[in-house]
Amino acid sequence: MERQDKGLAWMLQFDNIAWYEDGKVRILDRRIYPIEVRFVECADHREVAKAIKDMVTQSAGPYVAAAMGMALAAYECRGRSESEQIAYLTDAAYTISHARPTTAKRMEKITEQCLDAAKAALAGGMSDVSLAVKECAVEQNNTRYARIGRTAKHLAGLFPEHGTVMTQCFAETIVGLMLKEARLQGKDVRFFCPETRPYFQGSRLTASVIYDMGFDVTVITDNMPAAVMKNEGVDLFTSAADVICGDGHVVNKVGTYQIAIAAKYHGIPYYVTGAPDQGHPDIGTVKIEMRDPDFVLQAMGTPTANQNVKGYYPAFDITPPELVSGVVTDQGIFSPYDLAEYIADPGDFLV
Repeated sequence: MERQDKGLAWMLQFDNIAWYEDGKVRILDRRIYPIEVRFVECADHREVAKAIKDMVTQSAGPYVAAAMGMALAAYECRGRSESEQIAYLTDAAYTISHARPTTAKRMEKITEQCLDAAKAALAGGMSDVSLAVKECAVEQNNTRYARIGRTAKHLAGLFPEHGTVMTQCFAETIVGLMLKEARLQGKDVRFFCPETRPYFQGSRLTASVIYDMGFDVTVITDNMPAAVMKNEGVDLFTSAADVICGDGHVVNKVGTYQIAIAAKYHGIPYYVTGAPDQGHPDIGTVKIEMRDPDFVLQAMGTPTANQNVKGYYPAFDITPPELVSGVVTDQGIFSPYDLAEYIADPGDFLV
């Protein structure tokens, strides 16, 4: 299959997300990009898990890093017996997939695919199965990009010809592919990106991709969405999701809920992109990750509050189905109340 990252922004190229080569995984440090272009280099799969936990990479980046981390784990245990390598990789799969709790179920499926690829390579007599696992990782990327490309066609079809769209956080692949599709559909769309504190994924990552793809983009602070909706004629609000539950609840970067409320008040549709998560039939199965509250008291390392006060930092919030106009998938657009109609396939966990 031809690599599906062709023609997309620099930071959406496979090599520039997370890449295994010669016994190391290098991961683009999205905590500082584009202010600085720096890669974190991991020489051990546990370092990959730590990089994921420490938010070196975000959005769908951890899924790419997880697969490449499995290739690194395979390299680490090369030369051992087949049973020892399988045991080592099984432990590595758990370590990597549980780096962050909210997305553990998706990560488990990614590492399971990599483990299966390693087992097949070992059964075939391959001496260094890291190459087979890396090939599996690239194929995962291709599959995900191809599926999201179909999602992008449905999403871009919702954009007015000269529309205004608001995004939230960094929706990774769908951002690049919806822009590519909007261009193919001849749509001249402008975008407003809330900054998405405390890591500023919206201002640094989403806005960079939109700019690199040649579209008009304006960054706003996180307390501006309602005012911008009222004053700038926003036509549509869209985000991806870390989890889409079977009951229609959407778990995404904290702030999504309040923007969805503002959109509902102003009569603006909110479309979330992604596939329903088979491991989360209802919102009761989701654990919201609480992160270091000190991050709320600073901006990119610069203190912004009295350091004796307290911070509060849930990584995600929950948007109920009554605020969701539709779930845009590779199979079409579904009501959040009708997600049982979505027919799952093996790629559904890849966002």
